[in-house]
Amino acid sequence: MIWDDKGFLISKNKYNENSLIAEIFTEQHGKVSGIIFGATSKKIKNYLQIGNHLFLNYNSKSENKLGYFKIEIFEALSPIYFDNPKKLSCIILAMNLIKILTAESQKNEKIYDLIKKFYQILKLENWLNNYIFWELDLFKIIGYDLELKDLVNKRIVNDEVKYYAQSSNQLKAVPNFLIDKDNHENNLENLIKGFKLVGDYLEKTILKPNNLNYPISRQQFINNFK
Repeated sequence: MIWDDKGFLISKNKYNENSLIAEIFTEQHGKVSGIIFGATSKKIKNYLQIGNHLFLNYNSKSENKLGYFKIEIFEALSPIYFDNPKKLSCIILAMNLIKILTAESQKNEKIYDLIKKFYQILKLENWLNNYIFWELDLFKIIGYDLELKDLVNKRIVNDEVKYYAQSSNQLKAVPNFLIDKDNHENNLENLIKGFKLVGDYLEKTILKPNNLNYPISRQQFINNFK
């Protein structure tokens, strides 16, 4: 089985002294794992930044056997943000979510296009706001549509609209921008609250029922804002 495609590097792990096992989310073949021989060479090593967009040739003896990649750079996207710890951490988180939440060898052009959209979001001034909605779009694509407006109660407090969600033992405030789908929220405190609320949904509704661990990269990302 031999094919050519392009895709985003979502994970890499050492295989032996000179090689890596990489996971790449491709346009035509979905998430695919394979060995990259000579990955420690200076030329190839520079390509292998998590989130980079690659040309690849894949070769495998059978569908049940791990194949290998030959790669070339298509877009060096991650190095753009080497001097921006928050955005670089966001890249690692986003690629980690793609790794965790997608199945092997299942084509999904919506997710591939969503990754491309992610890099457009990073260019925006209000990128964190848009990234939170990006995660919700990802969850929706894989079958988990969080419609918060159906889960909250609206109250007027001091002439301001407030939204609350009732859990089993507490009343939790929900930032307005999540309900109003406002892409222009710029209050960091509200954005962090929204990010954590979406993280709670991810853990309780998607990860735990599927015996998946909560990604460390998510906590590392939020630590950048402390």
